[in-house]
This record gives sequence, structure tokens and C-alpha cells, in this order.
Amino acid sequence: MEPTHPDPAVFIHIKVAIGMVVSLAIASVLTGVARFVQHPRRHRPDWVHLAWALSMLLSMLHFWWWEYRLSALSWRFELYLFVMSFAILYYLMCAVLFPSDIDEYDGYGDYFISRRRWFFALLAISVVFDAVDSLLKGRDHFAAFGAEYPIRIAAYLVLAAVAAYTANRRFHVGLAAVNLLYQLSWILRSFDVLA
Repeated sequence: MEPTHPDPAVFIHIKVAIGMVVSLAIASVLTGVARFVQHPRRHRPDWVHLAWALSMLLSMLHFWWWEYRLSALSWRFELYLFVMSFAILYYLMCAVLFPSDIDEYDGYGDYFISRRRWFFALLAISVVFDAVDSLLKGRDHFAAFGAEYPIRIAAYLVLAAVAAYTANRRFHVGLAAVNLLYQLSWILRSFDVLA
């Protein structure tokens, strides 16, 4: 039997489950970054890798912030599975960024470039999930972002494909820097208040 209105208890239950996955992802990034402080000679940061780690941390905090809007929906298992899969994508991207060891690589820069196809494939999938998630919140919600949103989706998909293909250091430095600046701008312009 389909509920006629959203049950807040159901959303709290679901949010706790999703929160566990997001917490694991955040812990993965924070633990990885802490290694740079704990063992500075053994684990030197690479700025491209570190920029994407910061981007993932910001993305997960943002994810948790705007998923609140799903509280207005009537929950079904398919919606729960979709949102949980979205959270799992973030966890997987963080796990790719910070493996248990990088002994076979020449630092995090070398490791990141060697695993770029995995990372950017997951990033592209997360962009598609983001678009679907916005549609789940309603066509008005999707349309409220204006023309920038579909352009943003297309640009991220193209850039992720290029980033997966190329090992060019300059491209990756530029992409990581532009991504962080744009990501901050997008969040502050579009999601500063929950309404």
C-alpha cells in the first residue's frame, strides 16, 4: 500500500543508513589526508590528488546537505536503492583516491594518474546520478537551476572522459583547480539555504 504522504520516520531511517556510507567515505578522505601529517617523508602530497580529495570531501558534505530535500518524497525501495548507490559511488571514489598502501607507486601523483580511468569513470557516473537525483526532486527543482545545469552535466561528462584518457599533468592540474573553484561557486550559488 502506497503512503499518501511522506513518513518522516522512514526518511530518518533511510538517512541513517546512507549516513553510514557517507561517513565511511569522509573517514577515508580524512584518514588519507592525515597520513601526510603523520608520515610526511613516507607520504608526500600531490597537489592534483589532494585537490580531488578536497573535492570529494566537499562533494560528500554537499551531498548530505542537499539530500535533505528527499524528505518530502514518498519512499519506495527503488528510490532508497538509487540514493544508497549514489552514496556508494562517493565511497568508491574516495577508496580509489586513498588505497591501503601505495608501495608499488612513486607517490600519490603516480598512483592517481595510474588509476585515473577508475576515478573519472566513477565521477562521470556520479554526474549522471546527480541529474537523475535532481529529477527525482521534481521537474521544477531541475528547471530551477536554469540552463547552467544541463551544460554543467555535459561539461563534466566530457571533461571526465578526457581526464580518463590523458595523463597530461598540466591538464590534470588545470582540471583539478577549475573543478574546485567551480564546485564552490555552484554550491554557494545554488544550495546555501535548505528550502
